[in-house]
Amino acid sequence: MSGQIGHPWPEEIRVDKAARTLTVSFSDGRTFVLPAELLRVESPSAEVQGHSPGERQLVAGRMHVGIIGVEPVGNYAVKLVFDDLHDSGLYTWDYLYALGERQNELWTAYLAALEVAGLSRDPAHSKPVPPKAGGCQSR
Repeated sequence: MSGQIGHPWPEEIRVDKAARTLTVSFSDGRTFVLPAELLRVESPSAEVQGHSPGERQLVAGRMHVGIIGVEPVGNYAVKLVFDDLHDSGLYTWDYLYALGERQNELWTAYLAALEVAGLSRDPAHSKPVPPKAGGCQSR
């Protein structure tokens, strides 16, 4: 199947468990190698994104997170399953493409936000973010 007119369509998706990356090749010839940590901390799930910009959660301590599953969702997205058992985000093709295009900018902003919050990428040095009461929860 082809994507919407003007939108690149994924032609190949590969997980490299050892490198902890997801490689996505698109129909426009672009290929993005996305670190699992970036995909996890930028998860499109309500658990991370909230229901408004003010509810967005900063996810720390995911330096070693890996991807243990990629499940197709219709013909528009994949659900990534991480080894920390997070699996509630649906990564649309457009979202994956945007993450690929903006990964340097997103990574820099993420590192700065961790520093401001006094948190770390290292799970041994980060306190977990508790779930919000009454919000959307995965499982």
